[in-house]
Amino acid sequence: MSTASLRRDHDLIEKVIKAMESTIELLNDGKQIPESILLPVIDFSKNFTDVCHHTKEEKSLFPALEKAGMPSNMGPIAMMLIDHQRSREIGTAMEESAKVYLSSGDSTKLISDMQKYVEHVTEHLWKENNRLFMMAEARLQYVSKKVDDELNEIEKTQLTDLGKSRDHYEKLAENLSHDLSEQGS
Repeated sequence: MSTASLRRDHDLIEKVIKAMESTIELLNDGKQIPESILLPVIDFSKNFTDVCHHTKEEKSLFPALEKAGMPSNMGPIAMMLIDHQRSREIGTAMEESAKVYLSSGDSTKLISDMQKYVEHVTEHLWKENNRLFMMAEARLQYVSKKVDDELNEIEKTQLTDLGKSRDHYEKLAENLSHDLSEQGS
């Protein structure tokens, strides 16, 4: 299946999105979120979601779909590229508002930016899972092994360049859930 690697990424991203939702709730309740929780959320959003996952789509899946006849200047690919850029913009704003929060304690902008990110990425994942990936499975069935291999190689390269691993981000997602449940207690 040419999207198996990307679907695994989505499962991991969804775990972190749930952690972000818990973070928003805690901040709205006036709880302090320590740097040890907030910075991994930013790291994951910036590095795993954008640098690793989006690069896999942009350098392998989208070109494969384009070769299979799907235009990249309009339609699903163009929409996904716009969504990726919007994710980067919101992620950058969220990173800045996290710095402000950590230095001043003012969570207003951080809550707003995190909420935008959660809503945007949740909608984006739905579009990919329920539309784009279904199209990809149909169009790429004859080259799925090649696409899978490319996706796995891109992931390995991107994470190695970051000095991280998939295991690192899987543990990060698990730890966030645990740490946030302790914060709420």
